[in-house]
Amino acid sequence: MMVSFFDQFASPSYFGVPLITLAVLLPSVCYPAPLSRWINNRLITIQGWFINQFTSQLMLPLNVGGHKWALLLASLMIFLVTMNMMGLLPYTFTPTTQLSLNMGLAVPLWLATVIIGMRNQPTVALGHLLPEGTPILLIPVLIIIETISLFIRPLALGVRLTANLTAGHLLIQLIATAVFVLLPMMPTVAMLTAAVLLLLTLLEIAVAMIQAYVFVLLLTLYLQENV
Repeated sequence: MMVSFFDQFASPSYFGVPLITLAVLLPSVCYPAPLSRWINNRLITIQGWFINQFTSQLMLPLNVGGHKWALLLASLMIFLVTMNMMGLLPYTFTPTTQLSLNMGLAVPLWLATVIIGMRNQPTVALGHLLPEGTPILLIPVLIIIETISLFIRPLALGVRLTANLTAGHLLIQLIATAVFVLLPMMPTVAMLTAAVLLLLTLLEIAVAMIQAYVFVLLLTLYLQENV
C-alpha cells in the first residue's frame, strides 16, 4: 500500500500515548549530570567544556543585563540539537518538524524579550519602530511596517526551523526511495545515488546543528535590542 511521504511527520502514538511526549523528554536523560567529585570523567569534562565555549560565544554581543539568560539559552541549544540529531536515526520521530512545537518555543521567548524591553527601557524599545530622521509623511507607514516586522519575528523563528528540517527529511526519503527502486534495475546508478544519499545525510547533520544555533542566535539578537 502506498503511503504519503509526509506520514513520517505525523506524531506517532502507542496504546493511545503520543510518542512526541517521550521524544521531547528524551534529551533530558541523554546527558550525564556533573558529579560531586573534584575531577569528573572525560565525557562530563568534554560536555562542560562545550557548554562553556558555546555560552561564552553566545553572550559576546549581549550586555551584562542579558547574561541572566545564559542558562536558558544554553539549555535551549542543547535541547534543539539533541532532538534534531536524534530525528535522523532510523525509526525515530523529529518533534521539531512540528510547527506547533516550534511556535510554542518561539512565541513565549520572543514575547519575553519584548516585555523586558517595554519594562526596562520603553523609550528605546518603542524607538525601534521609527528610525531617526524619518520624513513626516513616511512616519505612519514606517510604524506600521516595523510593527508588522516585529510580530512576524516569532513566526519566522518557528517556520525557519520547521521548513529546513522538513525539507531535509523529505529529500533524504525521496533519494532513499530512488535507491531501492533503481537497485534491481540499474545497480551502478543506484550506487551513485546511494553516495549522494550519504553526502546528503552528512549535510542534514550539519543543518540540524546549524538550525538549532540560528534559532538561539536570533533570540539573542532580539534580546540584545531590549536589554
